[in-house]
Amino acid sequence: MFIGQPVTHHRFYGPLKGIGSVMPVQSDVARPEAGAKVTGLIARIKAHEAVIGVIGMGYVGQPLALAAHSRGFHVVGFDVDMDRVAKLNQGHSTIKTIPAERIAALGKDGRFRATSELSELSGPDVLIICVPTPLNKYRDPDLSFVEKTAEAIAKALRPGQLICLESTTFPGTTSEIVKPILETSGLEAGRDFYLAFSPEREDPGNKKFHTESIPKVVGADDDDSRVLAEAVYRALIDNVVPVSSSATAEAVKLTENIFRSVNIALVNELKHVYEPMGVSIWEVIDAAATKPFGFMPFYPGPGLGGHCIPIDPFYLSWKAREYNVPTRFIELAGEINTAEPNHVVQKLVNALAGRQKRAINGARVLLVGLSYKKNVDDLRESPALTIFEILEAQGAKVDYFDTWAPEIPETREHRALKGRKTVAWDPDKFSRDYDAALIVTDHENVNYAALVNSIELVVDSRNATRSVSSNRDRIVLA
Repeated sequence: MFIGQPVTHHRFYGPLKGIGSVMPVQSDVARPEAGAKVTGLIARIKAHEAVIGVIGMGYVGQPLALAAHSRGFHVVGFDVDMDRVAKLNQGHSTIKTIPAERIAALGKDGRFRATSELSELSGPDVLIICVPTPLNKYRDPDLSFVEKTAEAIAKALRPGQLICLESTTFPGTTSEIVKPILETSGLEAGRDFYLAFSPEREDPGNKKFHTESIPKVVGADDDDSRVLAEAVYRALIDNVVPVSSSATAEAVKLTENIFRSVNIALVNELKHVYEPMGVSIWEVIDAAATKPFGFMPFYPGPGLGGHCIPIDPFYLSWKAREYNVPTRFIELAGEINTAEPNHVVQKLVNALAGRQKRAINGARVLLVGLSYKKNVDDLRESPALTIFEILEAQGAKVDYFDTWAPEIPETREHRALKGRKTVAWDPDKFSRDYDAALIVTDHENVNYAALVNSIELVVDSRNATRSVSSNRDRIVLA
């Protein structure tokens, strides 16, 4: 398809309505002076005739594609991972927190398919970018996935398309990086195509909130892009929260996660303050949480993990340097949270030495839980992987148990752990094979009472054993 070529047929799902022709639709969203492309796309969105493309079928993209499909839209999932594409087209789930039956239902009515052909990006009316934004080895933002995606879109971009970025990033990314790349197509944002930012708010494993019920922030830098983005997300999400610009929407996401990072750092520090006083941070937080105002409970742990909280604060710190503005709270929180894996390991080292007169070198340790949070299969930035490597570097013999993560995939930071597999759940064998267990992730499918009964020393960094009544003298909270 060439830019400027009249579109009369949608290569995915048949005839397109409204593209290339004026549709006299009165929208309650579009401005009176909005052009035919805007009013036409709004009409197709309201009629659920617009085709939505989701780029990146991971932890953010798959739930979004499911939400769009459940609301009656045709959906195209783009991903460069051909194995993932094949599994999705075969109806197989690639994320444990997404039930297999939901993925299987996607393709049954012909309104979903996945593809790795980026040349087909010209097809959908709306393209939503859900690609990773990690940190590089220098802890600086790595926008290479966003940039490459924008470059691929630019090669296929046609008039009338709406592009929405959802990947977490620093304020200014949409306008300063994505927009110029897209405009290499010869088309102009806000006139020929439309551009917006809406931060993802996925929380894998959360049983209370799901994609459609989590309010969606939407921002854009021109009126037409804003009303189109609002129209799309109002069709997918129960509650949409518009803001004045893409930079504001980008800042919202960073603020949400910096808030969590700083507060988690605070309780991690309080844990170390209260411990020598004989005060349990867990009991303190539980009691403080009974106050109906002015307090929000956050809990300590072995370090931060996942795709947001360990990474997002550094995006703002990096951008703030451009304006010569210090970010002391953010950086201090990062230092405290980054140090937690070492604190947890030291707790285990001290417990082994004090209780069993055993050095960590040669000790047999079972890590319980490997994913970054309970009840998910996500290992991104998981502190358990860091703890795993620290223990082995100190001479410990380490195994792990986690049915959510049966095998460790290759990661940039932890290549040496690739291919390691979970041991089977066997408390009788645990009693013979391990000197200590270290609980890193508090999955709900673990019998913690049986664990404590089988191993003489259990170091618990999540207070997962709070309900265990027998052999409590074996438990050390970290």
